[in-house]
Amino acid sequence: MMKFTKTKLKDAFIIDLEQRQDHRGFFARTFCAQEFAAHGLKPVIAQCNLSFNYKKGTLRGMHYQIAPAREAKLIRCTQGAIYDVIIDMRPDSPTFLEHIGVELTVENRRALYVPAMCAHGYQTLVDNTEVIYQVSGFYAPNYERGLRYDDPTFNIAWPLPVSQISQKDTAWCLFQSFFMGAKS
Repeated sequence: MMKFTKTKLKDAFIIDLEQRQDHRGFFARTFCAQEFAAHGLKPVIAQCNLSFNYKKGTLRGMHYQIAPAREAKLIRCTQGAIYDVIIDMRPDSPTFLEHIGVELTVENRRALYVPAMCAHGYQTLVDNTEVIYQVSGFYAPNYERGLRYDDPTFNIAWPLPVSQISQKDTAWCLFQSFFMGAKS
């Protein structure tokens, strides 16, 4: 069994392993479709992605996909450490525009379940960090959206100065600019 801990965001969970230890080490389940479904989570995996980051302070995000290509994600740090952030972008959600941040490390072996229509991003806390994503849908560039990591609407407290970031991630519009433009 895995341990599912609710976060303040609707349908977002921290997932801890239940380790079975003996003289060899331990064994733990990292994914089970039945356990995910029992918690109301989408247990489908369409893709599995790996991200490797050379330098601490590297920031990736904040990304999400809209209909018809929405995707939920299960994020786990397999080497190093990250500060992982989710922003709820679901207009009908009681936690719309709220965010959480969770430290995922190789030592704590935690995973973070990111519901569909929640923006996701992370910052590496140490050099040579690796992250694996299990994703419920296929990447569809035409349906990708993003938010600026430093958008004052969300006021995310990233733990380190940003050392590396893609040009795409610095070019996303500020939420208020986008939102106000969409209303006019």
